[in-house]
Amino acid sequence: MAPYQYPIAPPPPDRASLGLDAVIDISRSVTVSDFRLVRQSNILGVIHKASEGGDYADAACAARRPRPRRRACCGAPIISAPGNRRARSRRRSSSPSHGRPRTLLALDLEANENNPSNSMRLDQAEAFVQAVAEATGRLPVVYVHPTWANGDPLPGSGLSLDVRITPESILARCGLWVADYHDSPEIPLAWAATGWRLWQYAGDESAGRPAYAQTSIVRGVSHCDRNLFNGDAAALYRFWSAVD
Repeated sequence: MAPYQYPIAPPPPDRASLGLDAVIDISRSVTVSDFRLVRQSNILGVIHKASEGGDYADAACAARRPRPRRRACCGAPIISAPGNRRARSRRRSSSPSHGRPRTLLALDLEANENNPSNSMRLDQAEAFVQAVAEATGRLPVVYVHPTWANGDPLPGSGLSLDVRITPESILARCGLWVADYHDSPEIPLAWAATGWRLWQYAGDESAGRPAYAQTSIVRGVSHCDRNLFNGDAAALYRFWSAVD
C-alpha cells in the first residue's frame, strides 16, 4: 500500500497581482519615528484616524498630516462621527480651509465595541456622507467589513451594525475601502458592480508580527494596517487627489 500523502498547504497569496501595496493606515496609538523610512518602504499613501465618533478627536492626525506630504506620501484622515453637524466640524479639522480638498477623506463604518451606542446607523452614515459631499465637493471612501455592509453580524464576534447598504444608497456611490483579512476580498452587495478601491488585508502589522506571506515590513512606524490600491501609482495619485 502506498504511504499516505499528506495534503500540501496552498501557496501564500500573490498580492502583487491583486493591487498596489502602497497604502497604510495608522492612529494615535502608532509611534511614528520617521516618515522618510515609511516612504523608503515604498509607501505612497498614509491614512490617519481623525476621530472615534463623538468619543474623541485624534489630535495626532492634525499634528502629523503635513509630515507625510514633505516625504512624498499622501496624508488622509479617517473620520467617524454620527450626524452631519459632526461631519462639518470634523471636515474643518481635517481638510484644507478653502477649495476642494486635494486629499482623501474616509468614513470608518464599523461597530464601536467600546461604546455600542456610538455606532452609526445607516441613516446617520448617509447623512454624514451627504454633508461631507456638500462641504467638500467630493465623496469620501467608505471603510467597512463586507459582512457588516450586507447587514449581518461579524462571525465569531457577535458585533453587528444597524446597516444594510443597498446599491441605491449614497454610500454605494463612494469608493469602497473593504476590510477583509482573507486571501482575496469579499465584495459587499452594494458595490458588486464597481468593486473595491482600497483593500485592508492586514491589521497591526509590525516587524515582529508580519502579515501572512508579507516579506516587506514598513519601517518608520511601530505598527500599521496594510492596504492594497486597485490600480497603479498614477491612478492612486488621481484617486487620492480627486482628479479621476
